[in-house]
Formats: sequence, structure tokens, C-alpha cells
Amino acid sequence: MNNISSIGLNKEKSKELADLLNDLLANYSIFYQNVKGYHWNIKGNKFFELHLKFEELYNDLFIKIDDIAERVLTLGFEPEFRFTDFLEKSKILESKGVFKADKIVEELLFSLKVLLEKQRKVLKYSEEINDEGTNALMSDYIREQEKLVWMYSAYTFES
Repeated sequence: MNNISSIGLNKEKSKELADLLNDLLANYSIFYQNVKGYHWNIKGNKFFELHLKFEELYNDLFIKIDDIAERVLTLGFEPEFRFTDFLEKSKILESKGVFKADKIVEELLFSLKVLLEKQRKVLKYSEEINDEGTNALMSDYIREQEKLVWMYSAYTFES
């Protein structure tokens, strides 16, 4: 029995990686929905500024969700898509009743921290199994999100 996939990776190890990616997908999906809620419900004197930033962010998250799901498919497995599964797996929780900028940015920074931790775990494992496609994806996401953490942290800084 051949244990090498059509893209040249070990099938069993690819399954483990697909599981990690599905966990990441769950967290991205909850975060995406939260950011849409932040965009719709932000109130206060930072409305115009953050309303636009949240729209940029959820559009970016939508693309990343699709990329992650397609990577799972490329590895030869099925991406999860049910919100009940996402809610069970996700460390990022549904946001409830958050309308003020300070609280929203605090939740947003926590969610980015979770994504960064999970992406580093995926990156480490994908490096171990020589999966350059997943490595490249995770490296790009990590770099982009580290910058977002810096920017949103600077936004909350009070002099």
C-alpha cells in the first residue's frame, strides 16, 4: 500500500495536519463572524475609523478561511464547515453584546493571539513533514497578523 499522497506527502501525517488545519478553520470562522458583528455594531466616537478597519479585516479573513479549507482539500481531506463543529472546537468564542471600541479591540487582540499560536503549531508540524505549501501559507499569515497585533495594540495605547 502506497502511503504517499498525490502531492508527495505521507498520508497519515497529512491527516494529522488536516486536523490541525480544521481546528484553525474553526477558530477563523468564529473570528470572522465576530469581526462582522464588530463592523455592524461598533458605536461611539471611533465608529468611522473602526467600521472601515473591521470591514478590511473580515474581507481578509474570508479569503484566509477559503485558503485554509482549500489546503485541507489539497492534502486529500475534507474541510469542516458546520458551525456546530466550529463552536465545539474553537478557542475563540462567539462575541456577545460588544459595541465599544476598547472591548472590541481587546477581543480582537485575544483572537489574533489564538490564531498566531495555532498557526505556529501548524507551521511547526508542516515543517516536520516537509509540506512547503502549508509552510508558506502559515508564514504569510503569521507575518501579517503580527503586524495587526502591533497596529491594534498601538491603537489602544494611551499616552
